[in-house]
Amino acid sequence: MFCWLNRLNRGLATPTGRIPQLIWGTFSRSLVLSSQRRIPEFSSFVARTNTCGELRSSHLGQEVTLCGWIQYRRQNIFLVLRDFHGLVQVVIPQDESAASVKKILCEAPVESVVKVSGTVISRPPGQENPKMPTGEIEIKVKTAELLNSCKKLPFEIKDFVKKTEALRLQYRYLDLRSFQMQRNLRLRSQMVMKMREYLCNLHGFVDVETPTLFKRTPGGAKEFVIPSREPGKFYSLPQSPQQFKQLLMVGGIDRYFQVARCYRDEGSRPDRQPEFTQIDIEMSFVDQTGIQRLIEGLLQYSWPDDKGPLGVPFPSMTFAEALASYGTDKPDTRFGMKIVDISDVFRNTKVGFLRDALSKPQGAVKAIRVPGGAKYLKRKDIEPIRKFAADHFNQEVLPVFLKANRHWNSPVANFIMEEQGLSLTRLIEIQEEDVILLTAGEHRRACSLLGKLRLECADLLEARGVVLRDPAVFSFLWVVDFPLFLPKEENPGELESAHHPFTAPHPSDIHLLYTEPEKARSQHYDLVLNGSEIGGGSIRIHEARLQHHVLEAVLKEDVKLLSHLLQALDYGAPPHGGIALGLDRLICLVTGAPSIRDVIAFPKSFRGHDLMSDAPDFIPPEELKPYHIQVSWPTDSEAEKKSLNHPHYPES
Repeated sequence: MFCWLNRLNRGLATPTGRIPQLIWGTFSRSLVLSSQRRIPEFSSFVARTNTCGELRSSHLGQEVTLCGWIQYRRQNIFLVLRDFHGLVQVVIPQDESAASVKKILCEAPVESVVKVSGTVISRPPGQENPKMPTGEIEIKVKTAELLNSCKKLPFEIKDFVKKTEALRLQYRYLDLRSFQMQRNLRLRSQMVMKMREYLCNLHGFVDVETPTLFKRTPGGAKEFVIPSREPGKFYSLPQSPQQFKQLLMVGGIDRYFQVARCYRDEGSRPDRQPEFTQIDIEMSFVDQTGIQRLIEGLLQYSWPDDKGPLGVPFPSMTFAEALASYGTDKPDTRFGMKIVDISDVFRNTKVGFLRDALSKPQGAVKAIRVPGGAKYLKRKDIEPIRKFAADHFNQEVLPVFLKANRHWNSPVANFIMEEQGLSLTRLIEIQEEDVILLTAGEHRRACSLLGKLRLECADLLEARGVVLRDPAVFSFLWVVDFPLFLPKEENPGELESAHHPFTAPHPSDIHLLYTEPEKARSQHYDLVLNGSEIGGGSIRIHEARLQHHVLEAVLKEDVKLLSHLLQALDYGAPPHGGIALGLDRLICLVTGAPSIRDVIAFPKSFRGHDLMSDAPDFIPPEELKPYHIQVSWPTDSEAEKKSLNHPHYPES
């Protein structure tokens, strides 16, 4: 084999044209791919011969050495040893000649680290454990070594033992030993590796690391500020490598990707924390369809085998369609309960709040049908729903039933069913046990309200045993044709980027940038999975003149902050576009974890603290002097409030 390889190498080293290069490229790729299919060698370079989880009946009679943690001990006769790969039962020797081995294994506290050597034997008939992959065998120990004893733990290393999130984060190194965390992090590693294979080996992408010390940029989320030793000058941590990846396209890299660390100075949520990871991608000479097909192939290639195959292409929906049918730009399409426009039914209604809503511009009457709602929803459920609508949207929500005796003293709902009941029943296809939640107002606000109530009702129904959202189903969706700009919340007369200022307008809407920019659509696309946005990207503006107009004339930004990018676009920038996948959110959904903190090795708490190391921490004044910084200390009352946020308080 090696002689043949050497001859092949010598032959290919001779410059005989393009064909040998192609042969070598194909051959080397097949070598790479075949090596990737090998079974991992988990016991190379270390003191063990096997892992605790791999031994089976086929290993009977073999002499093995295992290293791991003591999971539990039974009657000083049996001990279960654990490592990342699984569990195995060890038989503690009882004869006098092995007294020293027995002493070590019987006296070592649970979670101590030990090394044992012995023989793989069958368990006695009737004592097999079918729930354990290694349940047919056990290890007859000959020698044992205590590698490290364990003190009393703050909690047991068992998945069924309930721990507060604050305690888990404070002792994260212990929490990482749990089966669930081991599984999540190893699955994450495997998926990222497959993504690298797909991008680099199969499609010629280049992995480029971009700086994390950058400068403040306009728009977007708040950035973390890093002091420098130059008076008054600061770095910022980038929210994403957006500008760098565009500059790489100008530099001719052509196909870039990175497993990128990104930062936002924002509070944590179950699906967000201050530092997070993206699979960041950019390509030259590509359109929106090309990016979408790339991502579909990437996810297909890296998808875990036990989750079932992914069907591609993913369905697509415009932003306007998503808002009208689901009340959100990230719809969960695993279940129905779509929003229905029932304005035409009430054109001649005598109900005051419906008539008033329809008389205004963009006024509409909207509804969702909650299947079986009359059976599962109680009056105590409806009241909080109505209060939420009034408090957050300043709108009324009416529950409407087919049966008048269910209207709970609501004369308006009774009147609606008497006046338009037949038309409603036909339009929404309402069944006897269903309930309609009806509201009226400006189109976007009415849809947004019902979109939130749709999810709230799904939660209530599932809490009562109705299965609406199968956790084993992965429903991907592209949402496209977003607005390019949105009115600023604090000043609706001004515009801000719906996503970021480098997004290219829809080709047919470019003229609107100079006349009615608020009506322009963008070439932005979001990837949604089960109601969560897991990716977003766009085709970029690649002409300096157009980018300058967007920044200065439309967004009123200081173009000097982006002079480096504008200059680069003037030096022959190719058309380009890209996307970033939120790796933490994606893995969270794939594993079914309740929070992204369950798929990150060392996450921050809900308030952005590292409870394990107690960060952020104080820095002495003398260490701040080189950075020309002084701390403005809070007053006593403010300090008292801050003390309530001490990192050792529960944060979940």
